[in-house]
Amino acid sequence: MVTIYDRRPGISRRDLLKRGGAAGVGALLVISGTAVISQQDAWGLETTALKPETMATLIQMARDVYPHDQVPDKYYAIAVKSHDEAAAKDAAHKDLIEKGVADLDQRSGAGGYRGLGWEEERVKVLRQIEETPFFQAIRGGLVVGLYNQKEVWPIFGYEGESYSKGGYIARGFDDIEWL
Repeated sequence: MVTIYDRRPGISRRDLLKRGGAAGVGALLVISGTAVISQQDAWGLETTALKPETMATLIQMARDVYPHDQVPDKYYAIAVKSHDEAAAKDAAHKDLIEKGVADLDQRSGAGGYRGLGWEEERVKVLRQIEETPFFQAIRGGLVVGLYNQKEVWPIFGYEGESYSKGGYIARGFDDIEWL
């Protein structure tokens, strides 16, 4: 029996590490037509107004603004989807987001924002734009968009509102093991 190996170069270990795939966090996102797809985690997000490349950048930006290694990318994608919906209704919002991502990519160099290999490099670029209306729109939308997803709550150990269950006093209000 003869085994034949494909000797064509694929993605190198170094490139994989630069893209953040080694830790299983920040999976490689594929842009296809009008969608952003995660083959590793089997989810996709179709865009209607914003370019899929813009959405992929927003997903990475969301992960860098509110980093939680245990939260999968799909929840960040859901959190930034509202910007695509708003852009479909408001040309000014679309312009703000598309120009903001273009500026972010330009500040990041040849590979753009998603091409920066390390989180520290991306955060350094985000600090340059943190006072801009673009950054504030993304950051502000993430507070509600990410943390109001009931599917994310168990990851943080949050059980939801307590009133319907008798209140916090009877349920260990001082139990802060999730911190």
